Amino acid sequence: MPPKLVLFDCDGTLVDSQHMIVATMTEAFVKLGHVPPDPAGVLSIIGLSLPEAVSRLNPDLDAVTVGLVVEAYRDTYQAMKFRLAETAPLYPGTLDALKALAAQDDVLLGVVTGKSRRGLDAILETHGLTNLFAVLRTADDGPSKPHPFMVVDAVAALGGDVSRTVVIGDTGFDMLMARAAGAFALGVTWGYNSRDELIQAGAQVLADGFTEVPVLAMELLGGKA
Repeated sequence: MPPKLVLFDCDGTLVDSQHMIVATMTEAFVKLGHVPPDPAGVLSIIGLSLPEAVSRLNPDLDAVTVGLVVEAYRDTYQAMKFRLAETAPLYPGTLDALKALAAQDDVLLGVVTGKSRRGLDAILETHGLTNLFAVLRTADDGPSKPHPFMVVDAVAALGGDVSRTVVIGDTGFDMLMARAAGAFALGVTWGYNSRDELIQAGAQVLADGFTEVPVLAMELLGGKA
């Protein structure tokens, strides 16, 4: 049988990075002489790739300017990387839940995120999570969420099957991506979208705390936590 796959979003799911993302996006727009988006707007695009996010935040920007804002964001993020433990802490119970899932013989973990690979690597290294994940898919690898590419490609890389895969995330983009790929969709309520938004986007079950995640994920996959 193919392994059971549990694929996590990063921002708003594993780590609470909202303050860092808002601050970084604000500085990127200001550097280019543009009015920064309001914080609520920034939170609404978390999960998308940077070019897609910037374009949604200011649809009037041309492709060249979008690229410049993206580069400014990346430069600012790199400059702040030494503060990741402070500005993007793990949510309570994250590490214990990941270890509980990874300890099961037929389960493999992965990350599917709108972050760049460089940004994801920094987060995972900061919190000592790198060795828990068998596959990483980022905005550098293909189309932005909610396109199903990252899920489908991660499943293929691990020799899995989408029917034995669950995607765990905090935004509607995650749920739409999961359902489009044919995977199960588990929404978490401590992130950046509401319960209603998650359900409307296709979440089949919701977790209100990380302690619930292993049990709910395995129930969806037809196994035991």
